[in-house]
Amino acid sequence: MYNTVLLLHSWTRWLVLIFGLIAVFRALGGWQGRRPYLGADNGMAASFVGSMHLQLLLGLILYLGLSPLGLKAMEAGGAAMKNPVTRFWGVEHITVMILAVICAQVGRSLSKKATEPVRKHKLAFVWFTIALVLVLLMIPWGIWNPARPLFRF
Repeated sequence: MYNTVLLLHSWTRWLVLIFGLIAVFRALGGWQGRRPYLGADNGMAASFVGSMHLQLLLGLILYLGLSPLGLKAMEAGGAAMKNPVTRFWGVEHITVMILAVICAQVGRSLSKKATEPVRKHKLAFVWFTIALVLVLLMIPWGIWNPARPLFRF
């Protein structure tokens, strides 16, 4: 079960990144080009936020029950905080990723409530960019750690 959820969590990150980049660039183009807020803009924002929620759900399943590097590692108390790997997985990764999901959701909610199309695009751009930067900072990229592959099989 652990390997299956880890595989899904690993592959879903690519959906988050793809949808996030498209949503950010659509929002930037709409804002700077003063374009109307189209159904495609709304759909890409929904895809980005939806993929973030799916990723969070899979991550919480790992963190709360399946992963030896999640909540189980935190049972060690202060010793876990002294180990950089345990601290990353047990505290830093999950905290920043939850903040990223919150930012994406705030951006989606605020952009939906805005009435002017340019403001919709601007709000989406700002909040989605913050969310995407947080995600990019906390993904354990395999290029720095060969034990964490970019594509898990």
